[in-house]
Amino acid sequence: MISSTDGAVTAAPLRTGFRWLQLVMGIVCMAMIANLQYGWTLFVDPIDHAHHWGRAAIQLAFTVFVVTETWLVPVEAWFVDKYGPRIVIMFGGVMIALSWILNSYADSLALLYTAAVIGGMGAGAVYGTCVGNALKWFPDRRGLAAGATAAGFGAGAALTIVPIATMIASSGYQHAFLTFGIGQGLIVFVLAFFIQPPRVSIPPKKKQLNLPQTKIDFTPPQVLRTPIFWVMYLVFVMVASGGLMTAAQIAPIAHDFKIADTPVTLAGFQMAALTFAISLDRIFDGFGRPFFGFVSDTIGREHTMFIAFGTAAVMLLTLSAYGHVPVVFVLATAVYFGVFGEIYSLFPATCGDTFGSKFATTNNGMLYTAKGTASLLVPLASVISTTYGWKAVFVVAVALNATAALMALFVIKPLRRSFILGKEAESAETATGNAKTETA
Repeated sequence: MISSTDGAVTAAPLRTGFRWLQLVMGIVCMAMIANLQYGWTLFVDPIDHAHHWGRAAIQLAFTVFVVTETWLVPVEAWFVDKYGPRIVIMFGGVMIALSWILNSYADSLALLYTAAVIGGMGAGAVYGTCVGNALKWFPDRRGLAAGATAAGFGAGAALTIVPIATMIASSGYQHAFLTFGIGQGLIVFVLAFFIQPPRVSIPPKKKQLNLPQTKIDFTPPQVLRTPIFWVMYLVFVMVASGGLMTAAQIAPIAHDFKIADTPVTLAGFQMAALTFAISLDRIFDGFGRPFFGFVSDTIGREHTMFIAFGTAAVMLLTLSAYGHVPVVFVLATAVYFGVFGEIYSLFPATCGDTFGSKFATTNNGMLYTAKGTASLLVPLASVISTTYGWKAVFVVAVALNATAALMALFVIKPLRRSFILGKEAESAETATGNAKTETA
């Protein structure tokens, strides 16, 4: 890190291998905030048994967390662009620790919701900063970099699901909140000291025919005025709603299907269906994010979206019809999360390709708020399931994913290419006109 004469901190220099170190530290930070979302489902029923607030009221805390996490990312990203990533990630570490500490003492819904707001602020600060930093360090491999960083968030809970479940069973959910909250926050706070942005702009590789990238850096206000941004936003919401619902409700779904504690044996491992499903879900989710990011760097963003969204629809349809079978429940949810998590690598990469690197943190932060919009449907899933059963919830999610798959190929693809080529042609005309004026 280098300091200027006025005391301001400048960005890190570009050194061979240094950007990979930055990527790894970002992945670890993301892993430390993963349980705030993916470990939450383990706490729902224990909290309900202790306080009898009802699932819907408790799950509202999950929605509050996700909305706060996502909708504040553009604001936090502005601080990153102005002051650098260190201070924002340090803030995030403090907030996520405070959130789970409050959860351990929450004796009212008001305090539970307050903790959700604090946790959302912290998680958003870490998530938006780490993904944005990865996009800046790797414009030549945006899909892979964003996918690997998001994999930390997707798979980070995989290593701790069993310990958390064990601690909840042996010591109570309050002790689990307190212990893991302090540990996760401390690791993020320490790593924040070493995370830096690139000092110089890193040029992407030669443009591929199936991977168009703009040469123009669009400011956030310009991005908000483009139709392609809002189309991507809509598709993001459509896909994210099903995944967030499943992540938040997987434990209640398993209990309602009466298979949560049923032993399942796969590849020589035997666990209760719910624990097995959550563990595999995190592994597949974590693997799917960099994998599909890498695939999208090769065959194109929209083609990869079509494959992933279509597969997600099939898996949700399978859960609707055969989710009451323990082994099907475990495998179908694993495959589903393996293809669902790619939205957190493909959309940041697509956003960077479409709107440039300079304002990538803020622009991606604005797109990421779609996750918060989608989270508003999570409590609605509880209401629908109570009235019509989980099959109705799954059918709605199938329709959304199938529609999103078609929109990726037949709407986003042509619209995005037209936007990039049109803006570049417009920029070239302006440059030519300016040159003629100066010559005259």
